[in-house]
Amino acid sequence: RHFRSWGAEVRDAVNATSLGTLVLLALALVFNISFGSTAFLFLFWCYTTAATLISRLGCRFLQEYLRRRGVAVQNILMVGTNPRAVRFARKIEGHPELGWRVVGFVDNEWAGTPQFQATGYPLVTDFAGFPEYLRRQVVDEVIIDLPLNTFYRQVQELVRHCLEQGIMVRFLSDSFYLLRNMNLARTRFDEFEGEVLLSVQTGALSGWPLAAKRVFDFAMALVLLILLSPVFVMIAVLIKLTSPGPVFFVQERLGLNKRVFRMYKFRTMTVDAESRLAELERFNEADGPVFKIRDDPRITPLGKWLRRTSLDELPQLFNVIMGDMSLVGPRPLPLRDYQGFNRDWHRRRFSVRPGLTCLWQINGRSELSFNTWMAMDLKYIDQWSFALDLKILLRTLPAILKEKGAY
Repeated sequence: RHFRSWGAEVRDAVNATSLGTLVLLALALVFNISFGSTAFLFLFWCYTTAATLISRLGCRFLQEYLRRRGVAVQNILMVGTNPRAVRFARKIEGHPELGWRVVGFVDNEWAGTPQFQATGYPLVTDFAGFPEYLRRQVVDEVIIDLPLNTFYRQVQELVRHCLEQGIMVRFLSDSFYLLRNMNLARTRFDEFEGEVLLSVQTGALSGWPLAAKRVFDFAMALVLLILLSPVFVMIAVLIKLTSPGPVFFVQERLGLNKRVFRMYKFRTMTVDAESRLAELERFNEADGPVFKIRDDPRITPLGKWLRRTSLDELPQLFNVIMGDMSLVGPRPLPLRDYQGFNRDWHRRRFSVRPGLTCLWQINGRSELSFNTWMAMDLKYIDQWSFALDLKILLRTLPAILKEKGAY
């Protein structure tokens, strides 16, 4: 959490290790296990507490160090231009370790007034343009500071648009009781610099589970890159021998909260594939905004085999290492496909990092409709667990071997 104090980290670590030690003692009493002396349990508690504190506080220190240098910074959009909202934005600026960057303000009533103009913050849109701004810009969180007794209906709409797209909402307000009938997603209270925030989000990952998933992704991707390096070399040689052009195909894709990144694949098409896309649009066999045809004339003979076996996706392990992608998550879409999105709930898939494989990948792939594909992505986001990730990873290889829906 952004606002978690160092003291809270220490307290949680001590509580966790103390509980673990008590459970160990209880098991010893039930099963008549002897540890030799009571000093063992005390040393066990000291060791585990020290190890937990060092690891958690070390990660916390590294995280804040990177944030102060602009790494992994999140874009914050403020709704409301009253003095308290501006004051809160100033407080954020004074704490770069939070990893927040205020990108602008949204409001109707104060637009263009001298009081707000003097703050130096940009007024990026009004309430009517708010949904379109979310669709077109990179926004990680929205902080709302409006008098809810006056703007209740508008706030309902603002929250709906945010949650449909998987964007966390925080309320900086003393009127939280008015939110009780809004059927919000997961909520919690946070405190920062004397201000109380009500934080609302969907099932998207956050906090320590997200950090643990990232560590797992990095470690597994590194191991796979080492183990599969001979396969990389073999495929690279085959591509160079069978068709002119580069070994890798690099394309801009949309990642976490619509951030654009460069995704890597083994090249499976002719070098003029992108320029020929427009002439093939009328043959599109997929519903929705995505483009797919079974016998795409741009695909090379080797490329057909690479696609059927999904070996063309292996270079995305580099994207996982760099933090653009995860091993499991919604598949990253080209910018062209995103332009055709016409439902805000489709956009909630961008609330997590895209992945190498996903529920869609193991349940029929291209045979599924676009809406079914999107629904599976949201199911993954809302029901995420490490067990689900492992299940998807274990089912990916059999799904690839069956070649169902692969083309």
